[in-house]
Amino acid sequence: CLFPTAATWVGGAFIIGVAEFVYDPTKGLIWALLPLQMSLSFVIGVTVSIFSDLPLSLCIWISAAVAIIYTVLGGLYSVAYTDVVQLLLVFCSLWLCAPFVLASDVYTDIIQTTANHTYQAPWFGHIESDQVWTWVDNFLVMSLGNLAFQDFHQRTLSSSSTSTARLICFIAAGVVIVLGIPPMLIGAVAASTDWNMTTYGSPSPYERGEAAMVLPIILLHLTPTAVFVIGMGAIAGAAMSSTDSCLLAATSIFTTSIYKSIRHQASDRELQWVIRFSIVILGILGTSLTHLDDNIMTFWILSSDLTYTIMLPQLICVLFIRVSNSYGAVVGFIVAFVMRVLCGEPVFNLPVILHFPGCTLEDGVYVQRSPFKTICMLSALVSIPMFSYVASLLFNRGILPERWDVFKVKPQGAPTPEDDARECDEPMLDTDC
Repeated sequence: CLFPTAATWVGGAFIIGVAEFVYDPTKGLIWALLPLQMSLSFVIGVTVSIFSDLPLSLCIWISAAVAIIYTVLGGLYSVAYTDVVQLLLVFCSLWLCAPFVLASDVYTDIIQTTANHTYQAPWFGHIESDQVWTWVDNFLVMSLGNLAFQDFHQRTLSSSSTSTARLICFIAAGVVIVLGIPPMLIGAVAASTDWNMTTYGSPSPYERGEAAMVLPIILLHLTPTAVFVIGMGAIAGAAMSSTDSCLLAATSIFTTSIYKSIRHQASDRELQWVIRFSIVILGILGTSLTHLDDNIMTFWILSSDLTYTIMLPQLICVLFIRVSNSYGAVVGFIVAFVMRVLCGEPVFNLPVILHFPGCTLEDGVYVQRSPFKTICMLSALVSIPMFSYVASLLFNRGILPERWDVFKVKPQGAPTPEDDARECDEPMLDTDC
């Protein structure tokens, strides 16, 4: 389970996104928050376009089709077995490419350009005083929001025991950090490169609007062809390792939590076909979103944003707040969703309607400067137990008739203290644990 777990975190967005943010003169290393997981199928489209003259959009759809097809045909087995090969490919390829990039003579010493303006702003980056809360908000989103992703728990729950699951998580976290070093160095080199000395020429990738592709561009123009091909293999493997996981996880949730609750009599074969059909639909919809923005990290943060504001409060309440019930969960979802929409989102051209302190008008557009994502999350976290308690009180005291209790929150029996106190290291799927 170690390889699938680490591969879930190390996606195409991890590799390309870290290099992109380190290179981006408006961001820098300080904004390249430590990635945990989640990348979209459009990442490998980006890499294929470097090889050929095909339009980027066509490359995206071709790459997405590959991921969708082998996930439909192979299911969990294709995800698990390919993750082993993909992660080994990523690890070896990235650390092989990095020395060749560093050995080139077209860039200024990256230590010198850490804080000095040479060809562009220092690659370490900086945070303005009015951006502090935005940085904190994004850091919490990336570090905590990913805890609610189903594909992560799909890995841990498949472990043989709780101790094994813990060990795998710690090791995978270390692997993520190790794999984050090469793209960081490559991004730093890109920020320190005199592009006039390369076959790429001027203007720079950032000025051409190609900052999202800076990693494959660096590999193409600063390394031998053989090394470039190996590096592309690493990016392709990373992208696929996360794409198939996300597709399978999302469709499994839909099939078991929604479809099966509607069709109780559905056979296992029927559920398998529903999962396959859902993979195709979800893959097409997810790929279609890539036309909204060409920034890798934008979609990465946005996906974690949704899990952080909407799903994380639900997870916390289910695990740690006993009073929580379905009524509170519904209210919490509505509160988080409505508040997040009202806070605005540039990717979907949603204007800022709910103005928090620090919201400023920049170039005719309102920009939030407060940690509004965390505010939305905390609002949902408070709403869930509060409305759960109110609903439970209304039904348990007979204020509302029991026939209205569609979620059946009225207790049928009290749990014993032993049920809450027991903790064991038995197999994860053992019902006695």
